[in-house]
Amino acid sequence: MGLRTKFNLVLLLVFTLGLAVTGYVSYNLLQQNAKDEVLRNAGVIMEAALSMRHYTQKHVSPKLDYQPDTFLPESVPAFAATEMMNQLRKKYDSYHYKEAALNPTNPRDRAVEWEADIVNEFRNNAGKQEIMGMRMAASGPALYLARPLRISEEGCLACHSTADRAPAPLVAQYGANNGFGWKLNETIGAQIVSVPMTVPIANADRAFITFMGSITGVFVLLFIILNVMLSFLIVRPITRLSEAANEISTGNMDIPEFSDRGNDEMALLSKSFNRMRRSLQKAISLIDEG
Repeated sequence: MGLRTKFNLVLLLVFTLGLAVTGYVSYNLLQQNAKDEVLRNAGVIMEAALSMRHYTQKHVSPKLDYQPDTFLPESVPAFAATEMMNQLRKKYDSYHYKEAALNPTNPRDRAVEWEADIVNEFRNNAGKQEIMGMRMAASGPALYLARPLRISEEGCLACHSTADRAPAPLVAQYGANNGFGWKLNETIGAQIVSVPMTVPIANADRAFITFMGSITGVFVLLFIILNVMLSFLIVRPITRLSEAANEISTGNMDIPEFSDRGNDEMALLSKSFNRMRRSLQKAISLIDEG
């Protein structure tokens, strides 16, 4: 096995190990960045919904004329936030916001199985303020961010304690069995934002392929450069020295001296070879004279 072959095998082994480690670290980092991006998007959507709730509660509801025979769902902060996010879904249908409740006033807010599990986890762990997780949606994997909905104001019970205390238009619209029996400080539901991971993961995969392709391209370029340098600086000079030594060993002294200019290892080897050749030539000359 030649020197070049050994050198290339070692170089390939080092590159393969380095590429494997680099690929593992970079892939995990890019996937984590994709997840962080989705979490940021979910947080923005959650804050947008909370802003809509706050705006409706502080600036819209107080300006609506009270009509005892009419119930306006638009005056309810939760309804306004959900409607706003539904407008967003017309363009981004994979993004989802829901104020899921176990016993909601509006039936569309009733929690499905996986949402009910989140609500019950909040109910069983009063100190928990946020839950994050993954689920499979119709469009692919999605990350969800959930925060508890708790009855923190006594005024909310005016519409949700018992049906006879609630406004008659509300009962007429949603019935006497929906959204009642709530208690102060009770966790009645959860705000849940679901954001698809398909696009961020696809972007991370493209970035990974591009990065690994670039690393491989750099290695191929270095591989070629190192082989050229190895050939000109080491393999060819050693091959010439080896061939010259073989000629001298067969008695052929008509070999020109090698250039020994410089201070590198090949120059020192050439000086030693020339010195050995002259010494051998002198020794043979003395033998012939004797």
